[in-house]
Amino acid sequence: MIHRVEMLMGTAIAVDVAHPPPGVDTAALVAKAFDWFDEVDRRFSTYKPDSEVCRIDRGELAPDGFSADMRTVLAAGERMRIRTGGYFDVYANRHLDPSGYVKGWSVQVASDRLLEAGVVNHCINAGGDVRVRGVSDDGEPWRVGIRHPWQSDKIAWVVAGSDLAVATSGTYERGPSCARPVHRAAGVVLLRSVTVTGPDLAIADAYATAAVAMNDRGLSWLATMDGYECAAVTERGDAFRSDGLPAVPIARDGEPPSSSRGRPGQAE
Repeated sequence: MIHRVEMLMGTAIAVDVAHPPPGVDTAALVAKAFDWFDEVDRRFSTYKPDSEVCRIDRGELAPDGFSADMRTVLAAGERMRIRTGGYFDVYANRHLDPSGYVKGWSVQVASDRLLEAGVVNHCINAGGDVRVRGVSDDGEPWRVGIRHPWQSDKIAWVVAGSDLAVATSGTYERGPSCARPVHRAAGVVLLRSVTVTGPDLAIADAYATAAVAMNDRGLSWLATMDGYECAAVTERGDAFRSDGLPAVPIARDGEPPSSSRGRPGQAE
């Protein structure tokens, strides 16, 4: 088992590799993954004045001077803006801030590269945005705990898989966001936390971010996203999950206040 953790992009990023393949310098490939995260941090940081994002935001770079990665992220951000009806927008705060997409995208890219190099069994966790492939050290599918939205030392759900992306967004989080500000109108049920699972971490991350901004409408909207499953907890403490969520049993004291299965937004 190889385990490495570094602080990058404002969070702890952990890479775990189980059953490293023979004849492959897995440690070197993991090191390259962290080089990639460092490159992403330097390019897309909204806090480093010399980052490409900050230079674009100040008007110092014309589109023909954007890097290939920047063009990829901005194009994807625009697709997510259209797909979410504007609830996900890299210009949500009137300044360029693609961080709500970039973290999941960078982890997805790193995972894809490890897989292509023959490192089949791995888990990458970047501050709760997780991409797993293959099996864990015990030969079983990877298990991913989803943080309880009020009690940070407990979990609300555990999901498991051998080819799975898991992204969580919530109103308890701090920091920049690509989401439209949450509308707190009377009678609207606010979402405390939304987790989305599926095949692509960047998309799952964007969907979770947008759904929180949509409030309770986000649950029915997520139900229309083919290939992705969700779990959500409202500010009132109600919990919902889609039928296809790859959840596995956890200890009862880690469960959310109430748990309802069925289509998102509907209790059975």
